[in-house]
Amino acid sequence: MLPWKLIDTADVPGGGEPLRLMQRGRDFTIKLGSNELMSSRLYGSEEALATLSCARIKDRPAPHMLIGGLGMGFTLRAALKVLGPQARVTVAELVPAVIAWARGPMAELSGDSLADPRVDIREGDVVKLISTARGSYDAILLDVDNGPQGLTRESNDALYDPAGLRAAFTALRPGGVLAVWSSHPDDRFAPRLRKAGFTAEEIKIRATGRGGGGARHVIWIATRPA
Repeated sequence: MLPWKLIDTADVPGGGEPLRLMQRGRDFTIKLGSNELMSSRLYGSEEALATLSCARIKDRPAPHMLIGGLGMGFTLRAALKVLGPQARVTVAELVPAVIAWARGPMAELSGDSLADPRVDIREGDVVKLISTARGSYDAILLDVDNGPQGLTRESNDALYDPAGLRAAFTALRPGGVLAVWSSHPDDRFAPRLRKAGFTAEEIKIRATGRGGGGARHVIWIATRPA
């Protein structure tokens, strides 16, 4: 079996250990210490984050979607396949190197999604985009850190705490959707969403997206009442 090779490292703003981009053949993984944050072999739940959200805003003529975290681009690509030509997708990525990796060594995974005219890539913290928005988005998709129980930055908690969820509620248009990806369940999160004013549904998705065995990830779909 081919060994994993280190392709590049990147500092996380405000974080400790650097991210490491690893490659083995045509497979990629991004790690933080011993933790695998994302893999090109396991992306079913990242695609589901997009498709589940798009299904709930499909009747809107020109929806505006905000994606927090570019990652390996699977959520963005899945959204672009479903959204129409009038849609807009803003992607906020905190780590500049992740954008460079998507355009460089992982370009095969990104395809032409970063050049799609519907897409606006923003280098920066999605927390700031959400906190300054008022009824701006039809959907906000968060694939930041490992979900509500983060690993990379303590400041990511600001997305998932009560104040962060209220900011997301305000940033959404009536009937808009907040979708949150997590590698693990969190029994306290759905009640927190409801307390912020959302209706909330918890969906378990296989990481592979192909059924069968393997790890299950969690997606919360929270809707702002119309």
